[in-house]
Amino acid sequence: MSRTLNVIRLQLINKQTFIWVPLIVLAGATVVSILIYAMIPVDTPKYGGGGQAPLWVFFVIGMQAMTLTFPFSQAMSITRREFFLGTLITAVLASVFMSVIFLIGGGIEQLTHGWGVNGYLFHLPWVWESGPLGAAVVYFTLAMFLFVVGFTGATIYKSWGTLVLTIIGLALALLLVGVVFLITKLELWGQVAAGIMSLGALGLALWGLVVIAVLAVVSFLAFRRAIP
Repeated sequence: MSRTLNVIRLQLINKQTFIWVPLIVLAGATVVSILIYAMIPVDTPKYGGGGQAPLWVFFVIGMQAMTLTFPFSQAMSITRREFFLGTLITAVLASVFMSVIFLIGGGIEQLTHGWGVNGYLFHLPWVWESGPLGAAVVYFTLAMFLFVVGFTGATIYKSWGTLVLTIIGLALALLLVGVVFLITKLELWGQVAAGIMSLGALGLALWGLVVIAVLAVVSFLAFRRAIP
């Protein structure tokens, strides 16, 4: 466990990666969104997706945690299992941190009537319909999912190279197009929309945690072949 904690310290040596860069992106997205809301001449609530900008940073962080930090860890005689577990714990901590920031942002929006312009980035009704705890789970899942996707992609690249990564990416794209084609062909979009609405944001987030677990297993299996 002590060596796993050393991996967490290693990942957090450069606090810009996991902390300051996401916060700077979030602050920039918030300021830009508020200015845009202020220019919209309506009194009804205005909702936007600018708040998700720092969550996409976690995709890049996931790649960097593998491509930049993993080779250095091997020079320190850290085992692959310790590095993998320590990196995931670091991602969990960073995702919890971001979810808390989003909850604080939602609270501020409620207290200030949407930053004074009735505009909302964090307190989105569909996300908050299950309360603050449900919203925290949603934001945590989004950040963690993007991190694991980036980390898994980087792991596949370090294990089998660009060709295999490209083939897998194309296969997933074809699979997605095939699913969309079947849903459209069978005229199932109404049922799909109804299913999504019945699950709600929290239900989708809980299923997202299952997907994260599957991706983590795939990443660990590929990680055993990764070349520093």
